Amino acid sequence: MTDQEGRPTPERHPARWFDDEAGPVVRPYAMTRGRTRTAAEGRLDLIALVIAGSRGGEPIADQTLSPEHVDIVDLCREEPQSVAELAAEFDLPVGVVRVLIGDLLDAGLVHVTRPVPPAELPDEQVLREVIDGLRAL
Repeated sequence: MTDQEGRPTPERHPARWFDDEAGPVVRPYAMTRGRTRTAAEGRLDLIALVIAGSRGGEPIADQTLSPEHVDIVDLCREEPQSVAELAAEFDLPVGVVRVLIGDLLDAGLVHVTRPVPPAELPDEQVLREVIDGLRAL
């Protein structure tokens, strides 16, 4: 808008900073109830695999869990997911996902495994010798 002299005038109604179609916006600190760390933080690096517990296909009946908790368990039931994959899938910061996974660990709904570090894998030469020995049989 401009005034009679062509100068811009401030809008009477401030522009809305969010889209009505986007639905309610939940801040990450609300999902974690203000927590930024979890007791399992040392086990939850980016490549740690989250695996849903063995409760079969039954839905989670725990009313204390948020929809994000339930979504994480459901996705991990399909196949194990890394912490980084979960953060990307739900478009959440990694710190928030770590806290949510920590809650699920405490509830016994998931467990976490870490991939074997390359330094602990068997040497290639040893594997070749095993294969050669098997062929010799």
